[in-house]
Amino acid sequence: MKAVVQREFGPAEVLAVEEAARPAPGLGQVLVKVAAAGVHAVDTAIRQGDGPPTLPRAKLPMTPGREIAGTVAAVGPDVADSWTGQRVVAHVGALSGGYAEYALAPAASLHALPEEVSFPAAVAAVGTGRTAQLVLDAARITEADIVVVTGASGGLGNHLMQLAHALGARVVALYGGEAKREAVTAFRREGLLPVDTADPDWAERMKAALEGAAPTVVLDGVGGDVARTALESLARGGRHVIVGWASGAPVRVATQDIVGRALTVGSVLGAPPEDLRELESRALAAVARGEVAPLVDEYALADAPAAHTAIETRASRGKVVLVPAHR
Repeated sequence: MKAVVQREFGPAEVLAVEEAARPAPGLGQVLVKVAAAGVHAVDTAIRQGDGPPTLPRAKLPMTPGREIAGTVAAVGPDVADSWTGQRVVAHVGALSGGYAEYALAPAASLHALPEEVSFPAAVAAVGTGRTAQLVLDAARITEADIVVVTGASGGLGNHLMQLAHALGARVVALYGGEAKREAVTAFRREGLLPVDTADPDWAERMKAALEGAAPTVVLDGVGGDVARTALESLARGGRHVIVGWASGAPVRVATQDIVGRALTVGSVLGAPPEDLRELESRALAAVARGEVAPLVDEYALADAPAAHTAIETRASRGKVVLVPAHR
């Protein structure tokens, strides 16, 4: 089989497709014929040897990839045969190995997929979608809210934009530059306001479009100046939820912001392991119901370096997914 193999830590170019032996499932495992493999910002950090403290440092050589969807090709000796041939999605965690034509997954991590959920959409749900569900829990969004989503052209931001709209909120979708506009405007829904933060007057344009109303919630995965301006736009008593800082700098928050305007500022940067499966199930259900149509940016297996570079340079639009071509 073909697999992306990393033999040293470093830039995206250390990822290369090689011929590899097809793995055999052990106890509690299944072998999945991979139709889609998710690419995550955490993968780029692992590639450089700087993965999160919740994961052990990768042992090289390795095949990256922690989110996979496809068809079960074989099962381990203690796994029910009924899984064979099933459409599934799984977050394999530290097991990794998803950037390949075949990958192992713990049977306990599997979610059976209905036909109406595509493999790329399932990968987006089991990774990005579970984070989005956690953010919704923290933000407590209702139909009375005006929600500003930073980085709405990215995988998580686009997911949050759609979920907030499904809850009945009015949504301001921020994106950076004309190249990313279509990723936001493709979601044509009443009550959605796309705003290009590359425009120096974007904050004034947003204010004018809201006709005097002020945002009540900011869902922020970008940080930096954009997030700071969004925070300053919040109505008294508003909520600012920090999901990350793709710009490289977290939002600046002062005590007077919180006390002076009764703001709530919180963060969602991870969930307890025992909650992850429930969050994945909720995310998949939202896709199956049509509340979210994940925006997906597909790359061939051999283009894994380009996929990583797109994430690192913030050039990606939607969830980045590798799609192996099976022989």
